[in-house]
Amino acid sequence: MTELVLFYIAGAFALGGAVGVVGTRNIVHAALFLLVALLGVAGIYLLVFADFLALVQVLIYGGAIVIVVLFALMLTRLQDFSGAMENKQWPFAALAALGLFVVFSIAIAQGRGGGLTDRRGPDVREIGQTLFTQWAIPFEVASVLLLVALIGAIVIARSGGRE
Repeated sequence: MTELVLFYIAGAFALGGAVGVVGTRNIVHAALFLLVALLGVAGIYLLVFADFLALVQVLIYGGAIVIVVLFALMLTRLQDFSGAMENKQWPFAALAALGLFVVFSIAIAQGRGGGLTDRRGPDVREIGQTLFTQWAIPFEVASVLLLVALIGAIVIARSGGRE
């Protein structure tokens, strides 16, 4: 019973944050609502015993991605994008979102709630051991690729005044 209450609380955070992201007109508030939504998803991961995914969700997405978004906002000139938030196609997007909600609701209602028999998630130590032994080279390639992308974004943002 308490798991169901915790699931509803985490789901409310995730859904409330997601609605806040798409509903606010202030981009900084949207980034903070994104953090709330990501923390709600991390709570759901904890409830299904996916400790590693919850940790990654909080550290990588909740921390790093939101901070990068906020830094990108601080480095750009927001007055250049004054009309970027107004979109004439929002009724179509709202209709598509409502349609997907109906389809997912029907699918969930018709689903057969197959319960979990094994209530144990993967061991975080085992995931770390595999990540840094078997997958060490792809992990380092991804980190170098992200570093190059970050340097490229800084160069593009800095050279914006010289045309």
